[in-house]
Amino acid sequence: MSKAQLDQVRRMCLALPETTEKLSHGEPTFFVHNKVFVMFANNHHNDGHIAVWLPVPDGMQVSLIETAPDIYFKPPYVGSRGWVGIELEDIQDSDLSFHIQVAWELTAPKRARSRRIVQPAAKLARKQKKT
Repeated sequence: MSKAQLDQVRRMCLALPETTEKLSHGEPTFFVHNKVFVMFANNHHNDGHIAVWLPVPDGMQVSLIETAPDIYFKPPYVGSRGWVGIELEDIQDSDLSFHIQVAWELTAPKRARSRRIVQPAAKLARKQKKT
């Protein structure tokens, strides 16, 4: 496992409101209100993946895997519920951050979602539209 990869995932997850980290099944796992939204997978059962597992919107799992099978895969246990695995070595930081934020939004209760801070890029895009 790359400590840098785990640190990157941890930084992205813990930046989101009301997020906690706990070990679950021996791996760092990220929760919002006791609901899992990202699982770190360090060669889980020797599957060769250093990845995260997370939920994606309905219908996106198959599309992502078909479009980029070197990055996305169907993880065990949660894959049947529409989650994807993401190879950390092969994904860009901005794409990983996007998937983590979407997973958080799919999982977080409405009250927590209302506390989410708008990302600087989104603020800039809105500002540019006004001019």
